[in-house]
Amino acid sequence: MAAYVNSNMKLFLLFIYCVCSAEEFNAQDYLRREHTLTKPYQGSGMSVPLWDFVGNTLVTNSHIRLTSDHQSIRGAIWNNVPCYVRNWELHVNFKVHGSGKTLFGDGFAIWYINQRMKMGDVFGNADKFVGLAIFLDTYSNHNGPHNHQHPYVSAMVNNGSLTYDHDDDGTHTQLAGCEAQFRNKNYDTHIAIRYAQNELKVSLDIDNKNEWKECFTVRDVLLPVGYYFGISAATGDLADNHDIISVKFYELDSDEDKDSEPYTGYPAAKNMESPRDRVDENKGSYIAGNLTGWKLFIVIILIIIGLCVCGVVGFVVFQKRQENSRKRFY
Repeated sequence: MAAYVNSNMKLFLLFIYCVCSAEEFNAQDYLRREHTLTKPYQGSGMSVPLWDFVGNTLVTNSHIRLTSDHQSIRGAIWNNVPCYVRNWELHVNFKVHGSGKTLFGDGFAIWYINQRMKMGDVFGNADKFVGLAIFLDTYSNHNGPHNHQHPYVSAMVNNGSLTYDHDDDGTHTQLAGCEAQFRNKNYDTHIAIRYAQNELKVSLDIDNKNEWKECFTVRDVLLPVGYYFGISAATGDLADNHDIISVKFYELDSDEDKDSEPYTGYPAAKNMESPRDRVDENKGSYIAGNLTGWKLFIVIILIIIGLCVCGVVGFVVFQKRQENSRKRFY
C-alpha cells in the first residue's frame, strides 16, 4: 500500500513539474529573440547581433550608453529586423543619470517607425517620422500654457506630416502623457509599451516596487506591421547619461486576428488632438518672469554700477570743459 502511494505521489509530482515546465516554455516562447537585446551585447568584434548603433553610442559590458553626460551629442541603437507581429509588448530597462541637480537634459525616445538610422533633432532622430514614438523628456522648455512637471512621458503617432515642437514639449501633437520621476535612481527603472487590438498602453516601474503602474492608455491606434524598433537620445546645452540595460520584446497571443489581414496603411490615432498653431511667447514678459530672485538682484546691481560709471565719466568731461572755458578767458 505504501509503495502504491509513493508511486502515485511520484506521478503527481512529475505531472506538476511537466505542467510548470510547459507554462514556463510557453512564456519564454513568446519572447522574440530577433527584437530582444540583453547582456552580453557584443557578438564578433564590436558588432551587436541584430542591432546597429549610430552617433555617440557606446557599448559596454553593463549597458549601452546612447549619450554621455556631455553637451550637444546624439546616439541611437536600432533593431535591424522589421517587426511583423500584430500584438506585442516591449520592455525597456533604462537608466538616466548625471551630475546636474536642477538642470539636465534632454531625454530619450523609443521608436517604432518605418525608417531607421536617420539622426535628427527629435531626441536624436529625424523629425516628420512615420510611426510611433514614446518620448521620455527630462527638460521642460516652459513655453505656452501646457506646462507640466518633468521628466514627462508621452506618445506621438505620425504619418510623416507632423513636426515635433520642442518649444512646446510636443504637447500639441501628443496622444497622452504622464509625469514620471525616473532620473538619478539607484535601482532599476523600466518602461513597458503594449500594443494589442489597436490599443496602446504605457506603464512604468520606477519606484523600486517591482510592479507596473499605468502611465496612459489610448484606444483606436493603428500601427502597421513591418516597422523597426529603435531607441535614441540627445543632449543640448544641458546633458545626461542615457543608458539602455535591456530590451525585451514579447509576442501577445490573440485569436481575434487569425482570420484578418495585418494592417499595412499609414499610422493613425483617432483620439489624437488636432495640431494647433504655436503661439510665440511674449519675450518681454518672459524676461520679466525669469528675472527673479538673485538674477534680478544682479541685474539691478549692474544697472547701478553702469549709472555710477556714466556719472563719473560725465563729471570728468564736465570738469575738462570747465577748465578749457577758464583758459579761454585768460
